[in-house]
Amino acid sequence: MTSTRPGVTPGGPQAASDHLGHVVFITAAAAMGGFLFGYDSSVINGAVVGIQGKFGISHSLLAQVVAAALLGCAVGAALAGRVADRIGRIRVMRIAAVLFTVSAVGSALPFAVWDLTMWRVIGGFGIGMASVIGPAYIAEVAPPAYRGRLGSFQQAAIVVGIAISQLVNYGILQMANGNQRGKLGGLEAWQWMLGVMVVPAVLYGLLSFAIPESPRFLLSVGRDDAAKKVLSEVEGTGTDLDARAEEIRHAMRREHKSTFRDLLGGRGGFLPIVWIGIGLSAFQQLVGINVIFYYSSSLWQSVGIDPTSSFLYSFTTSIVNVIGTVIAMLFVDKIGRKPLSIIGSVGMTISLALAAWAFSFKTGHGSNIHLPNTQGTVALVAAHSFVLFFALSWGVVVWVLLGEMFPNKIRAAALGVAASAQWIANWVITVSFPTLSDWNLSGAYVIYSCFALLSIPFVVFLVKETKGKSLEEMG
Repeated sequence: MTSTRPGVTPGGPQAASDHLGHVVFITAAAAMGGFLFGYDSSVINGAVVGIQGKFGISHSLLAQVVAAALLGCAVGAALAGRVADRIGRIRVMRIAAVLFTVSAVGSALPFAVWDLTMWRVIGGFGIGMASVIGPAYIAEVAPPAYRGRLGSFQQAAIVVGIAISQLVNYGILQMANGNQRGKLGGLEAWQWMLGVMVVPAVLYGLLSFAIPESPRFLLSVGRDDAAKKVLSEVEGTGTDLDARAEEIRHAMRREHKSTFRDLLGGRGGFLPIVWIGIGLSAFQQLVGINVIFYYSSSLWQSVGIDPTSSFLYSFTTSIVNVIGTVIAMLFVDKIGRKPLSIIGSVGMTISLALAAWAFSFKTGHGSNIHLPNTQGTVALVAAHSFVLFFALSWGVVVWVLLGEMFPNKIRAAALGVAASAQWIANWVITVSFPTLSDWNLSGAYVIYSCFALLSIPFVVFLVKETKGKSLEEMG
């Protein structure tokens, strides 16, 4: 799944600008997969206490249920690129929408822990597929001048999904009198939290019928007229469509379908650029960002904040996440990917270190722990600061870089491997946090702070700036 550089033709740039509204709609529709990812990632935050109470499971088993979707994500991400090259980008989106829908219904009506876990894995397949197909599709239809900002729609959709899920959870909890196991219409509140995802899942599927197939894929299967029609819609009628179509065909002739074997080389097994992509994905998760969204409500409750207020704090972190993402969208094409990443890494390191200091003052064990007032305030501020710095940097930049940094001939396979690494790192953080927090909550945040610190030299010395470059210039 690669893209080509739009031809420089008379009227081309102006035409692209005139058609930007249409391109924004297409981009937003494709990014709905990101919305579902964010919604699913965060909605479980509101349901964990209810799930644990319903099935009487331990903290460690609960972590496995929460993280089960991430294993499906890794598989879905690894397969999405190759499947999209065979059947098209739009059909992959529709498959993901169906998987999302089935998962939402099954998760809301589980018989036991095992089938709840299974439904979450199925949803993970859809999330993983959408996480790859969205950025790749957007890169293929976006004009280069706007590609960074349009590429950031994926992360914007993720953070909006997180915020909306928190708001929906809060509303459901209020109707259930603050009890995750409170009855509403014959179901417990946590079941409604998981089941509501049917709505955006169906919307994602419907939107896939309102956007065009990638012109690159259309040309690859001989549908030249359809490809030119899409090019005229996204680049403007002033573009020389025959020249643009030939430019894309020429690029495709110079490359071959990427496979896992193409990524191999050098002493490290993978090509250096592939390791850099894996590193970006890993660092994005190893700083512990999803601890905030998977466990924030139970975390705040454990430090003495009542359930209703804990949901409020979870929602405020989601709003901060949205604000940071908007900042990144405004500046990713102006100051570049690397500067944003470094700014974010510095801010995250300081924020996480402050959180580690605050949690070092906790007293008690398990869910009955307490922080002094000053340290409790510092922990809340540090959590919000951490989310802000993550959102304005690594949250957006990594998705943009992964869509841009790989050479054409390996982009599909390399993007799939990097995305899989991201889900695996996410899984490691998710399943390890309950054990780490029981061992030493402050120590857990020290570990996350160290990863944030290590990400600074990683970006400075290994990551190349992609701002303003065509995809062909990447290799």
